[in-house]
Amino acid sequence: MAIALIIAITFIGIIGFVLIEGYGFFDAFYMTIITIATVGFQEVHPLSDAGRLFTSVLIITSFGTFAFAVTAISQYVIDGELNSYFRNLRVTNEIKKLENHVIICGYGRNGKQAAHVLKNHNQRFVVIEKKRDVIAGMNQKYRELVLEGDSTRDEVLESVGISKARALITTLPIDADNLFIVLSARALNPKLTIISRASDDNTDKKLKVAGANNVIMPDKIGGAHMASLVLKPDVIEFVDFITGQGGDNIRLEEITFDNLPDHFKNKTIRELEIRNKSGANIIGFKTAQGEYVVNPSPDTKMIHDAKLFVLGTAEQIGKLREIFV
Repeated sequence: MAIALIIAITFIGIIGFVLIEGYGFFDAFYMTIITIATVGFQEVHPLSDAGRLFTSVLIITSFGTFAFAVTAISQYVIDGELNSYFRNLRVTNEIKKLENHVIICGYGRNGKQAAHVLKNHNQRFVVIEKKRDVIAGMNQKYRELVLEGDSTRDEVLESVGISKARALITTLPIDADNLFIVLSARALNPKLTIISRASDDNTDKKLKVAGANNVIMPDKIGGAHMASLVLKPDVIEFVDFITGQGGDNIRLEEITFDNLPDHFKNKTIRELEIRNKSGANIIGFKTAQGEYVVNPSPDTKMIHDAKLFVLGTAEQIGKLREIFV
């Protein structure tokens, strides 16, 4: 707006000097600049009475406007607004190239941990955070795709490619904000996997009704986890290790029916030969009805909507993806 005001005043001054004094364009431009800047240089040509009156009016009207514009532009640069604009522009251009990525709303304790795990598993993600001081304090390795904005706004979710994303994680501290994001995200992408944080006991049901696939209550999970560490410490630590929190070399992955090549679909676990081909182990199976089977039988068939859960090293999982995905 400040730049537009300067342009408008300059344009009015040029037109006035051309029409009243008959100046050429460059003479009129020069007179306008020295007038609104109040530098006090001599006129290009002696002014008529009408010209003096116009110049007086131009000085009076432009003095405050010019000062406001210069102050606004200076403040814009000093406060980092300009850098923020170009950073968001760069991030937006990078986001346009993404597909099948994860969106993290909020970079608090939960958002930071989610980003850390996704980064360790080489999963591309975008963070939406509206607090500039939080963005400034982020570790550089997570700042590659960080958009400053309010994730409760539909246009912000659309700008991070929600229509092409595979999942959304919302970790805001206020349940009402998370609920609003879940509603908007589900409407924008019906196939999106949505994970939401919740604080109050009664909010989890509302979030699921709104469209969240899973609702996590950090306080409840944290307390249960600590109690389990007292009762079965080694078992819990082992589970943490294989689920990605304890080591980067261990992978627990899922293989879905839809991701299998056609010649592997409707085959039994024995026929897939996952152990022989990759060295990874099948530790679980999810049926089409949503039931879980631990250590499934070799005769279990990989049918539509079924999933396999495979445990192995990063190298073994890499071989598995080359063969089956």
